Amino acid sequence: MTTPPFKVRRAKDRGNANHGWLNARFTFSFSSYFDPDHMGFRSLRVMNNDTIAPGGGFPTHDHSDMEIFTYIVKGELAHKDSMGNGSTIKAGDLQYMSAGSGVSHSEFNPSSENSAELYQIWLHPKDRGGAPRYSEKPLGDSAKNNTLTLLFSGDGRDASTEIRQDAEIYFGKLDAGSSAQIPASDQTPNVWLQVIAGELSLLDQTLSTGDGIAIEDAPHALDILAAADSRFLVFRLN
Repeated sequence: MTTPPFKVRRAKDRGNANHGWLNARFTFSFSSYFDPDHMGFRSLRVMNNDTIAPGGGFPTHDHSDMEIFTYIVKGELAHKDSMGNGSTIKAGDLQYMSAGSGVSHSEFNPSSENSAELYQIWLHPKDRGGAPRYSEKPLGDSAKNNTLTLLFSGDGRDASTEIRQDAEIYFGKLDAGSSAQIPASDQTPNVWLQVIAGELSLLDQTLSTGDGIAIEDAPHALDILAAADSRFLVFRLN
């Protein structure tokens, strides 16, 4: 089997903006950071690794026509939105908000002492409009060790949450020395893997905390090996 085309995005090469209350690392062009070579991958448009200082956050702002995912790495994030949702998302949890025809929300670090670290991830939806949606995934309860857990999909199969895009999003949690496979898919043959923490090997590439890899035209299964205890997200995209 030939190796599919791939491109590694190293954590150290990401864009950066430090506003004091917010230190953001940008995998793709975002806000004032622009790099024509990194504008997204397929429907994946945003992969921001944010650290929010105690008490800091984003006041109420609007979104539309975007699938938005927030994974909490450390600390907590208090969320309120125009759909009436209000909760504090804790480390290890993943939040989903489909902005649809329009939604307003705010996000703050409720701690007065500890920083919060998170990934904010945006996918373009397949279709515009529709009523906004919201859900949360407590991964400490639902994600199994040493495997990939399907969290979101375009068809809502296998207890995953249905999203407005032909995509599959998996959460991976591997102990050092363990391995897993990214499942094969003809419908979503392109892969992005983002390392949240740890060290992985994929396509003979060593990927460490903050690294990402884009893999084109790989409908077959792909093997992942963990050199250290690792957490990561896998996106299968059309």
